[in-house]
Amino acid sequence: MYQWVNVTDTFSGSQRYYKNTYLEICEVFDEVVEVSLFSSEDTPYEIYFSFGIMYGIVYAEKENAYEKREQMKSDLEQEYRKNKEPSKDFINSFAKKYDVCLPGDIFFDDSWMYELMGL
Repeated sequence: MYQWVNVTDTFSGSQRYYKNTYLEICEVFDEVVEVSLFSSEDTPYEIYFSFGIMYGIVYAEKENAYEKREQMKSDLEQEYRKNKEPSKDFINSFAKKYDVCLPGDIFFDDSWMYELMGL
């Protein structure tokens, strides 16, 4: 039976920091679905998820970040158990429900270029 597995400890201390965020928890479901929570002292928390062709970040206030992450995990798990891949309808409804974002730096941190140019 599939279950969520906490893989946070597979990241080293330095890998847990990204910009001004800290990886609180990273869980995977059947090695296919991932949901991670990043905390921050001065910006909203970030919940990163990936499932098949679908991925993104959902921003949450500290007070409700853990609850929102659990809701997202539940929705993603249900879709996985039903279809094994996210359907077009699921992608659209999930993105709308959670206000999914795709920040420009999700894969590549280009801030150093702006600093180099003095911007």
